[in-house]
Amino acid sequence: MSKPLYSQGRSAVALLVLAASTLVGIAVHEGYKDEAYIPVPGDVPTIDFGRTKGVKMGDKSNPVRGLQYLLDEVENVYAAGVKRCVKVPLFQHEYEAMISISYNIGVGAFCNSTLVKKLNAGDYEGACNEFTKWVYVKGRKVNGLVNRREQEKKQCLGELN
Repeated sequence: MSKPLYSQGRSAVALLVLAASTLVGIAVHEGYKDEAYIPVPGDVPTIDFGRTKGVKMGDKSNPVRGLQYLLDEVENVYAAGVKRCVKVPLFQHEYEAMISISYNIGVGAFCNSTLVKKLNAGDYEGACNEFTKWVYVKGRKVNGLVNRREQEKKQCLGELN
């Protein structure tokens, strides 16, 4: 018995490009802060739309600079990381969901996740269902992540418009 052609209509991940809606979605999920802050006790200084690289307490920014950093980082780190780790074709909405979670959990965690293992094995639905497991920070369930992961899962499954 042959497997269904789940990849039918999907594109090689190398051919997919970052959609503006993905960038906006990440910005909305992350929220914007123009001054460096510590999001949760024990975390690192964060600014703009969740940027942490090179950020020190006392740093200030503005929305234009924040969006420039976000675009650069999403394209050159997170979308590139997804392209490096994912070996199967994707629909655009699946690709966007993968970039969003990768931005939030980091490329290393994303690439080493069961989500990516299932995806690369051709278990698209199983991979999408893995999103809802990524809702903990230092062992504590975070409601904001529960909501974000549910939305990303729906996006991955193609249930959002």
